[in-house]
Amino acid sequence: MRTAIISHPFCRKHKMIDDHPECPERLDAIADRLLASGLDIAVQQKQAPKASRDHYLLAHDEALVALVENSIPEQGLTSLDGDTWLCPDSLMAIERAVGAGVLAVDEILADNLDAAFCSVRPPGHHANRTTSAGFCVFNNLAIAVKYAQSKGVKRIAIVDFDVHHGNGTQDIFIDDENVLFCSLFQYPFYPNTAIENNATLVNSPLPIASDGNDLKALYNQQWLPKLTEFKPELLFISAGFDAHLEDDMASLKFVEDDYAWLTEQLAQLSNKLGCKGIISYLEGGYALSALGRSAIAHVKALVDND
Repeated sequence: MRTAIISHPFCRKHKMIDDHPECPERLDAIADRLLASGLDIAVQQKQAPKASRDHYLLAHDEALVALVENSIPEQGLTSLDGDTWLCPDSLMAIERAVGAGVLAVDEILADNLDAAFCSVRPPGHHANRTTSAGFCVFNNLAIAVKYAQSKGVKRIAIVDFDVHHGNGTQDIFIDDENVLFCSLFQYPFYPNTAIENNATLVNSPLPIASDGNDLKALYNQQWLPKLTEFKPELLFISAGFDAHLEDDMASLKFVEDDYAWLTEQLAQLSNKLGCKGIISYLEGGYALSALGRSAIAHVKALVDND
């Protein structure tokens, strides 16, 4: 696949309290591993453009956008929800985190790319239409999905393999029959969303210590039939790597080969179904070495798929 990594140096400018797991070094771990793997010669590397306020409003209420804008401090930190802080430069990072997905949609719809991995922060999948939460300010992926819809894409699937449920994304699209949302997550665990399913909502809770075998069974039994039936035109991935065995944020036992396997399955299915492309967004992943290895295994699986 013609694959790009989309990022921006400004995404490192968003900083929270000392020793917060969602830190700028996360992006460094991915960039360093990309170079060490030699994969940098096989992918395009693009700088995320600056998103506009109108982009945020595709998925969020005016009240939330105004709250975030008005909460940016002149110095120090401002708390949004107890887990999520803003610093003086946070908006610079947010603009590029959202802009990465906008560029990815444009490049895929122009047939310049088959896949893109948005290596950006802050993450997004816990932010719903009205609230920032769980390290997330705006829902980057949801905004990109709404943007793709505004460009005429009718049927979109979202796969979320972060260890935490993508509750914000679910809330934004729960009433949209043209968006299929599949989310796996450790259960019970933050954000403790009530588990529900419908024609376009596939929630797949996993108990503590679930591993790659459980992931394969889940995909083949729950996700593959729904994705095949739905026939999306565009596939989005909330790529959280915090279900990794080495990540003490949670208690699942995935390893980088599992992320590679799942990505391979999704890429092959995307080709089979004639999808326009795949847009993946970094969500969680806080053990830096495991994050770097897993993210690059994910990207390599996109690159290697024909």
